[in-house]
Amino acid sequence: MTIKKPSLAGIKIILVEPAGELNVGSIARVMKNFGLCDLILVNPQCDHSSFEALKMAVHAKEILENAVIVNSLPAALQGCVRAIATIGRDYDGELPIEDPRDALPWLLAEPEKPVALIFGREDRGLTNQEINYAQKLVFIPTNPEYSSLNLATAVSICCYELSQLAENFVTEKIPTTEIAPLDVIEPYYQELESLLISIGYLYPHTAASRMEKFRYLYNRAHLQTTEVAMLRGILKQMQWAIKNHRQK
Repeated sequence: MTIKKPSLAGIKIILVEPAGELNVGSIARVMKNFGLCDLILVNPQCDHSSFEALKMAVHAKEILENAVIVNSLPAALQGCVRAIATIGRDYDGELPIEDPRDALPWLLAEPEKPVALIFGREDRGLTNQEINYAQKLVFIPTNPEYSSLNLATAVSICCYELSQLAENFVTEKIPTTEIAPLDVIEPYYQELESLLISIGYLYPHTAASRMEKFRYLYNRAHLQTTEVAMLRGILKQMQWAIKNHRQK
């Protein structure tokens, strides 16, 4: 067995609908400070290549120039096997809320596979639907009297924590299984929800909250790609059986 120190280069920093050019530029700079380089912007509400953004990036202009622009969070998570979302507001869903120092090591446990750290909008963070795409949630503890963090500051704190963890974190290189990427699992969730609604187990108006429980359950299982294919096969067979039963 060999000891392998994780690299931060494969961690995607995902910004959902960022609106501030200064923020985006500052984030590029801090990413370079701590050894991250993969920036993805989901439906940005500002020009990430503007003079203001480039000025704030200083010597990290290449991170802005190479930033990937996508239309949705699922597109940003393409290929990722793990994802953590940051939140700055009350949350009453199924996922436990963790401190960055407790949660972020989990991203480093897959050193050779794409993983993601998701940040929400400056003014209102992530929607509940967007939070559902993550497997863990992080909240940065702040002064209760003034808890609101600037987006670039939140990214800076997480990047620093990741850099410190990578410096001191080693993991034994052991045979790994083919953990299913999130974009492979997501169609299964959609098919499962549709089937459960069709048989009356779920109701449309409560389906989202009930599906959170299924997502949490499957996230803990760390499904392999072959296992997702097996589960989707079961759903297809169930759909076929229901259709043929109704036709009789």
